[in-house]
Amino acid sequence: MGMLINIDNGGTLTDICVIAGERIYYTKTLTTPYDLSQCFIDGLKKAATVVYGEERVRDLLRHTDCIRYSTTQGTNALVERRGPCLGLILAQHMSASALRDSAVGGEMLAALVGERIAQIDSQLADDAYDAALVQVVNILSEAGASRLVVSLSRARDEVRFKRVWLRRFPRHLLGAVPVLFSHEIADDPDDARRTWTALFNAFLHPAMEHFLYHAEHILRDHKYLHPLLIFRNDGDSARVAKTIAIKTYSCGPRAGLEGARALAANYGLARLISLDVGGTTTDIGVVEANVIRSRRRGEVEGIPVSFALSDIASIGAGGSSIITVRDGEIGVGPQSAGAAPGPACFGLGGSEATITDVFLLLGVFDPASFFGGEITLDRQRAEGAVSKLAEALGLCLESALLAIERAWVTKIAAAISAHVQIGSGAAAVAFGGAGPLAACAVAEQVGIRRVIIPGLAAVFSAFGIGFSDIAQHYEARLSEPTEAGLQATLAELLQRAQRDMFAEGIELAQCTRELRLLRLRNGVETVVALDGKPALPPGMQPGDQLSLSLRAVKALAHATLAPPGAPPSGSAVAGGTRRVRLDDGWRDLPVFNVAAQPAGATGAGPAIIEEPFFTCRVPAAWRFDFKAGGDIVLESEPREES
Repeated sequence: MGMLINIDNGGTLTDICVIAGERIYYTKTLTTPYDLSQCFIDGLKKAATVVYGEERVRDLLRHTDCIRYSTTQGTNALVERRGPCLGLILAQHMSASALRDSAVGGEMLAALVGERIAQIDSQLADDAYDAALVQVVNILSEAGASRLVVSLSRARDEVRFKRVWLRRFPRHLLGAVPVLFSHEIADDPDDARRTWTALFNAFLHPAMEHFLYHAEHILRDHKYLHPLLIFRNDGDSARVAKTIAIKTYSCGPRAGLEGARALAANYGLARLISLDVGGTTTDIGVVEANVIRSRRRGEVEGIPVSFALSDIASIGAGGSSIITVRDGEIGVGPQSAGAAPGPACFGLGGSEATITDVFLLLGVFDPASFFGGEITLDRQRAEGAVSKLAEALGLCLESALLAIERAWVTKIAAAISAHVQIGSGAAAVAFGGAGPLAACAVAEQVGIRRVIIPGLAAVFSAFGIGFSDIAQHYEARLSEPTEAGLQATLAELLQRAQRDMFAEGIELAQCTRELRLLRLRNGVETVVALDGKPALPPGMQPGDQLSLSLRAVKALAHATLAPPGAPPSGSAVAGGTRRVRLDDGWRDLPVFNVAAQPAGATGAGPAIIEEPFFTCRVPAAWRFDFKAGGDIVLESEPREES
């Protein structure tokens, strides 16, 4: 079997994980948001160097069976509201007020669409309909819309609109505005939910399409023979041509949750809270009984959409989040310095203070070894940026550093508490470049006593991509709630699956199939698994709205985890000390290099644990244990009752 390459493109860093049998290689490169193809090829060059000792990219790709890729650029684009100007066309009886029924919905509609909303009457006769269609398209185009979304209640009305639009606005003409139809994205009876799904997809589509096809061209130029697979937010992968843009939203956090699920199974944990801290965001998820907590109808930025999504809380607090002071209050994010210009201490032009600058000045980071020694941190620039905040707070520099750290930790802890009922026995897994950094401090605030830092914590989301398979998911409403309606819909879905899997180079007979019946009754949706020969379950009522769901899956080779058990091997050995500012003053803390510790080695805080791409500050009253496979398990010591 050839190698497997997983790439996780984040807002600040791009992580690469290469699985070659039982060996795993990994590296990172700075994300280049101005041209994502640059960090894509940079990452492949660095991966080749790690594997072969030199930039033999063609050799790397020649021996690779599968490249799976995820990106958070869609998530970050929505957080920062960066995308095309959309226009929205609704049916005459539909109102945009349904899209503004919450504060977040109103703000999002204003950001994505603004006043570029029009309606069309599908009851008009042909000539009048043609004229009305041309009028609304021209009005929205003149208002600045560079992409249109058509959302009509009935799919056949959208088919009619599309037929007329193609005749009146041929796509081969320069300046023709792209149009997206809501029922082609999701066959969802809820108009508002389906409309939002189409709007988000249209907003994310241009940038995703441009970059992902460019990435495929880069691979072809280097003689890679297989299609690039895109990891999606449903935990599956598919080639670029078979992936819609909204499926890239929050796919990086989902990759981390796939890794967390595998970790929970490996340790026999009933409940695991994932804490994925990158450069721009912190993503919080839950694995319970080896199942990733999800929502049947997910939410994007707090707005319901038609697709299922992992139940992830994403907040603007990461390693590159910009720290501000307004009216004496410390603010953390959501704006991020990213990798370019990056934190002030990177010396790449950034002038705003970030938590990376703060932890550098607290002594937690070694300026010379940060990021594997590839970035030398500049204390003077960091001090210049943080000093402005200290002045605004009316504090000395050291007091300001501690206050900012507390604000950063508190924001993440508050997000966990708002998203999860902790309960007894819950553990946390901390990963991402900044995940281990203050994981114990965050855990203390929310009442978690056990934290696991995976051996591949710095690239854990990239590693998690390796648990995905090639799959496609389909859903369609039954024309009638009868056995005949069920069989007709099933035949339609199987035909679509056969066509799409053929495009993946896979026969449908090679796939496993999962069928579910979705029933909507009195506004309540229930899901029924259909095993064996599909048939309508008993108890159907005339008013039920039924949909059939099909998932076709072709298994791929997966990553594996080493069993965690290891006999005690003595105390961990520190490679030196580092002077770090704690609440009670400056202390010389032992520094434990992960690679130098044998499985079974143990130690206690306060201490610093680090490897080339992550640093963990262990507080007092916490112990740590190095497990087989490189994982680190940290546990707080029981507090004595006073």
